Amino acid sequence: MCSLGHPGSQLEPPSHHLSPEERALLYEEALYTVLHRLGQPEPSHVREASELLQYLQEAFHMEPEEHQQMLQQVQKLEKPVFCLKATVKQAKGILGKDVSGFSDPYCLLGIEQGVGVQGGSPGSRHRQKAVVKHTIPEEQTHRTQVIAQTLNPVWEETFILEFEDISNSSFHLDMWDMDTVESVRQKLGELTDLHGLRRIFKEARKDKGQDDFLGNVVVRLQDLRCREDQWYPLEPCTETYPDRGQCHLQFQLIHKRRAPAASRSQPSYTVHLHLLQQLVSHEVTRHQAGSTSWDGSLSPQAATILFLHATQKDLSDFHQSLAQWLAYSRLYQSLEFPSSCLLHPITSIEYQWIQGRLKGEQLEELTASFSKLLAYGLSLLRKFRSVFPLSVPDSPARLQSLLRVLVQMCKMKAFRELCPDSAPLPRLVTETLRTGTVEWFHLKQQHHQPMVQGMLEAGKALLSLVQDIIGDLHQCQHTWNKIFQNTLKVDLFSMAFLELQWLVAKRVQDHTAVVAGSPVSPEMGESLFQLYVSLKELCQLGPGPAERDGVLALDGFHRWFRPAIPSWLQKTYSVALARVQRAVQMDELVPLSELTKHSTSAVDLSTCFAQISHTARQLDWPDPEEAFMITVKFVEDTCRLALVYCSLIKARARELSAGQKDQGQAANMLCVVVNDMEQLRLVIGKLPTQLAWEALEQRVGAVLEQGQLQNTLHAQLQGALAGLGHEIRTGVRTLAEQLEVGIAKHIQKLVGVKESVLPEDAILPLMKFLEVKLCYLNTNLVQENFSSLLTLLWTHTLTVLMEVAASQRSCPLASSRLKIALQNLEICFYAEGCGLPPAALHTDTFQALQRDLELQAASSRELIQKYFCSRIQQQAETASEELGAVTVKASYRTSEQKLRVELLSASSLLPLDSNGSSDPFVQLTLEPRHEFPELAPRETQKHKKDLHPLFDETFEFLVPAEPCQRDGACLLLTVLDHDTLGADDLEGEAFLPLRSVPGLTGTEEPGEVPQTRLPLTYPALNGDPILQLLESRKGDREAQVFVRLRRQRAKQASQHAPRPGQ
Repeated sequence: MCSLGHPGSQLEPPSHHLSPEERALLYEEALYTVLHRLGQPEPSHVREASELLQYLQEAFHMEPEEHQQMLQQVQKLEKPVFCLKATVKQAKGILGKDVSGFSDPYCLLGIEQGVGVQGGSPGSRHRQKAVVKHTIPEEQTHRTQVIAQTLNPVWEETFILEFEDISNSSFHLDMWDMDTVESVRQKLGELTDLHGLRRIFKEARKDKGQDDFLGNVVVRLQDLRCREDQWYPLEPCTETYPDRGQCHLQFQLIHKRRAPAASRSQPSYTVHLHLLQQLVSHEVTRHQAGSTSWDGSLSPQAATILFLHATQKDLSDFHQSLAQWLAYSRLYQSLEFPSSCLLHPITSIEYQWIQGRLKGEQLEELTASFSKLLAYGLSLLRKFRSVFPLSVPDSPARLQSLLRVLVQMCKMKAFRELCPDSAPLPRLVTETLRTGTVEWFHLKQQHHQPMVQGMLEAGKALLSLVQDIIGDLHQCQHTWNKIFQNTLKVDLFSMAFLELQWLVAKRVQDHTAVVAGSPVSPEMGESLFQLYVSLKELCQLGPGPAERDGVLALDGFHRWFRPAIPSWLQKTYSVALARVQRAVQMDELVPLSELTKHSTSAVDLSTCFAQISHTARQLDWPDPEEAFMITVKFVEDTCRLALVYCSLIKARARELSAGQKDQGQAANMLCVVVNDMEQLRLVIGKLPTQLAWEALEQRVGAVLEQGQLQNTLHAQLQGALAGLGHEIRTGVRTLAEQLEVGIAKHIQKLVGVKESVLPEDAILPLMKFLEVKLCYLNTNLVQENFSSLLTLLWTHTLTVLMEVAASQRSCPLASSRLKIALQNLEICFYAEGCGLPPAALHTDTFQALQRDLELQAASSRELIQKYFCSRIQQQAETASEELGAVTVKASYRTSEQKLRVELLSASSLLPLDSNGSSDPFVQLTLEPRHEFPELAPRETQKHKKDLHPLFDETFEFLVPAEPCQRDGACLLLTVLDHDTLGADDLEGEAFLPLRSVPGLTGTEEPGEVPQTRLPLTYPALNGDPILQLLESRKGDREAQVFVRLRRQRAKQASQHAPRPGQ
């Protein structure tokens, strides 16, 4: 029975080395095999005996003298008895000699010696007329059984035929049809066709009981290989029926009564086993000497010798496979060669296995080989991490090959019969791997044992051990587990994880318990943090809570590290602060590149904050409430660092610019400082994402009050962002102030330029100044800060323009220059979409300034024209007739260039006299007067005490069409109350735009002219801005006259009460 020890027990591999006496006997056997070689060589075998003898000398490590001595001794030994082992397998397509159409075939065979056979092959030689019974003595003739009534007989009979000289010996086989004496009546009963009838007549002429010749096969022995397996054509003795079918023959040239002592004293397969071991051992060591590994393929010399020996000794395929298994399974335990070499003999033994074919001694030997190989294989699996290291590329393939061999071996019928008590292979392998994993852990722990005893050194050793375990589990998960799962359905990774996490948990808990008894130093805190992170990584490799069978030893391991949290947080802040200080101290406040406008310290600060976020993600504290407090601390420290950085970078700018005489260089540094702060603001704004606030809020929702996270974390962040925003605005404000002085100076100079200079030329200094300064700032500031600067400058520029425009109200030339300057400044600050957007440019101040400059830059006549445009607009918007209304009909005749006005009536006038009535009349004037200088005002008749007078008067004005079509051209209808003793009172004014008069816009004469009803209006009481502007032009007589008349009308309107609308 198969007796297996514990998988972890050490086994001494069997030795494949022979004693000197055994080696000499085996060498004699090998030489004898080569010297007495028979048959033609196989295509892949070595032909020359000298080459085989040379190989044997090397394989057995024989000295030349010893080799020659042994060779001479073997040559003197008695030759073996040469034999041809012939197996008559079957025949097909033979002739049917009986009446039934079949034959009763049998074969006669033997070896003819001393006579050569003509021709080189059976297909080309002359047919032999002689038959076996005539050429071979009867005592050397062998006969097969008779197979009745068939054309395809099967014999499967083997005969041993001795011969002396292979060169003049030939094999003969005759096939005959056995005939028995039958009556004609019996034969007629078997008759089936005319051919059968002919056979009856032919047999009637034969002797009674004479057999029929079916064909023969003649083969020269010297043409045969050691083993032959062929179909041979049956040759006829005559030309009759040349196609007589084929016969399947197997030949093997073997020895009997071999002279070597090994052949005489040991079983054939035992000798073959020893020879196989010797040659394979030589093959392996030869490859190792050449720094290559043996792939399991025998050299042609070894293959030839082993083939000759097995053939000559007439070893069965089964016994050859058995010998190969025993040899390879032993050698595998002491030499390095592929385990896949064991698969072929396993398959062969399984295919041919019959327990009864082996003797008791052979069964014991086979059982022991199973036991030892299984135990050795398990010992390799126990140490698979060192036996199959991943640093060697073919290690996974070698391990998989070993597992396949063990699986196939344990599946064999021979294994199950000889080792019935063996435990299932998966169970054995699982226990072996578990034991090996624990042993590996203890070896690693011993390897990392510190030379100097101390808590810090112990922590580092424990960290190294955990990291090695993580690396091993990664290898198990990604490489080894697939192999064990695919071959044995063994989950190596889960088993290894469960064992290792238990061993790690015990040691980490002991270590942290000792550390917690004293204050945690920064060095110890760092060591504990790295250990904590490694344990998190280790736990992440294991199964999730839903996939576990129970509680893991590492569950809740974070609690062991709780005392170290303050040390970790303080260390994180201290390291970050030192890095920020070092980064600022080394910063020269120069942009990194044309596209990257911040300096080196901003980059270092971003990296520093990223490291803080990385530390927070590494920590990822499981307890929700404690995780919230840790996050609060991280955010607080990050915001504090941001404000510290602002102070440090401003101090660095002052330090670098202190000795600078070039103000431009100082401005450059200020731009970089502002950009650095802007970059910092962007980085700080990413904190909610980097610290996973959303996930934290979901975790702490059950333990915190509603809104507590928002009020705490977001308040901290917003406070930091507000502080940064203030610092940035202060820096941008400083840059803007440097430009505002220059802008104000250029605008002041603009209005003082000589009148002969064109406005477009006058604003050139201002525009060049802005172009240089803004291009410089655009190059040195990031877009956000440049936009903020533009906003400040635009606001300041509008303020300066407003002040200068107010001081130049009475000067149209200066106002014109300011107007053009405003237009160009708008284009400059818009910068084709790259500057301020239209919404930021077109502020209320801008629009008011634009209106004021539009008026101030206009001439007096243009202002008067604008005044009438505004009154026409007021007229169009007035619907109320509280002051009364007038009705007119107006038309224009182009052919006569006459404007015809029919004043029909007035209605609902205000009673302005003390008697409760009025004495109205209407004054008709074409305005503006400078457009119609030659047309005097016209008046209607005065109507006494009539608030609804019917005038029905017609007036004609000789005037060209062109001035009537201009903006502001209108017919002014002034309704007055005639006073005999004083000035006339104003009832109201109405404005009829001339461009709307029929006949002015077309070439056709007007037809029926419609009536137009115009409500009366009053001038503005609070003063019209156009009139105020005209009034300021003291030297312009036309402006003063116009303003005086308008003021008079406004004064008249203000004397009447109640006011309209009251």
